[in-house]
Amino acid sequence: MRHREHTFIIGRSGAHRKALLANQVSSLIDKGSIKTTLVKAKESRRLAEKMVTLGKKGELHHRRQAISKLRDKPAVAKLFAEIAPKYSNRDGGYTRIIKLGRRLGDAAEMCLLQWVEETQAKRKTKKAEKKSAPAVEEKDSSEEVEDKTAEKDEVKKETESAEAKVEKKATDAPKESSKKDAGKAKDDK
Repeated sequence: MRHREHTFIIGRSGAHRKALLANQVSSLIDKGSIKTTLVKAKESRRLAEKMVTLGKKGELHHRRQAISKLRDKPAVAKLFAEIAPKYSNRDGGYTRIIKLGRRLGDAAEMCLLQWVEETQAKRKTKKAEKKSAPAVEEKDSSEEVEDKTAEKDEVKKETESAEAKVEKKATDAPKESSKKDAGKAKDDK
């Protein structure tokens, strides 16, 4: 019986599939993001996240396992040295897929597979946010009121200066036009 057995076939032999996935994950490690079809990206994501998990463990045995899967020693070295330590506090979800639409030639759905960038400041717990949120809002509200009044004053000054310029142009325009009319009248005589 099958029972949730996952197979990624897409019309290739087993060796071709393994090489394809190894090359895609190696390119993802080297470049940070790759553009590929959605089906390939979903399978590459599975392998990439497994490799990051091996990189987080960081022992020689895990490094050898990663090399046997990826077949690219420089990519594995970068994975263990740079990429895996960034995700030491994260329990999965190291990559994201951004859909780009369909390819013109065969209408295959294209996407961008990339690493998730995250800072420690964004990773607050929900409880900490709820506790700190009211105090922050009170401080921000008084500062916001001051900022809004300052902005209103600036807008008033700008509109007054703009209105003054418009009035000045309006008063200057008839004088200039009357001078032109007077000059034309002299020319007609």
